[in-house]
Amino acid sequence: MMLDIIFEDAAILVVRKPSGIESQSGKSLSMDMVSLIKNELTFRQRKAGKKLQEPYVGIIHRLDRPVSGVMVYAKTPFAAAELSRQVQTHQMKKKYYALLCQMPAQKEGVLTDYLIQDKKNNISLVVAENEQRRKDAKKAVLQYQIVENASFHGFDFIDSVEREQLCLADVTLITGRHHQIRVQFSHIGCPIWGDTKYNPNWNGKKSMGQIGLCAYQLTFLHPITKQQMTVCY
Repeated sequence: MMLDIIFEDAAILVVRKPSGIESQSGKSLSMDMVSLIKNELTFRQRKAGKKLQEPYVGIIHRLDRPVSGVMVYAKTPFAAAELSRQVQTHQMKKKYYALLCQMPAQKEGVLTDYLIQDKKNNISLVVAENEQRRKDAKKAVLQYQIVENASFHGFDFIDSVEREQLCLADVTLITGRHHQIRVQFSHIGCPIWGDTKYNPNWNGKKSMGQIGLCAYQLTFLHPITKQQMTVCY
């Protein structure tokens, strides 16, 4: 698999993550983005005749395996620390396109819920209002707006006839919780196309592990120059 690089310099590497691949090394033996990046950087060392050293690849944020999108990785510990700080202080902004199987009652709005994570089953759940004070309940907030279906061409794996029956939401994450977009839209009766975890009526064989969710835009400050960067899928 070829690495799809959008931007690179001595400090960072911005790539397009395809659907079906992990953001980082895991327990499975399948290829992941960190391994792809290390393989590419090692290949360059070998090609340049340099002494081989394991490249540093700092993980800044994650995308679920079935989700495609823009990701930034750090090439130095300093860059990793600075970008991670931006994530913690909500300076790093992420925007998504989500293909919904139902139209929300309102074409734009804010979804606010409290989520708990079931790590055993790798899912998140919306808790009732009387449970929101639980220590493990995390506030989850997103903004969305329904836009023209043809606004984004990153879901070409979906049949055009079926695509016309879906609606496209432009989503801005305010918080970054586990499976947040997927579980919040499912909670209002508008599950995402291809989501076998949160779409109860979905036929898993149909999507072949792909999902109608893409992190199409990432905005952050370059860790060295401090210039704002907005990178799109």
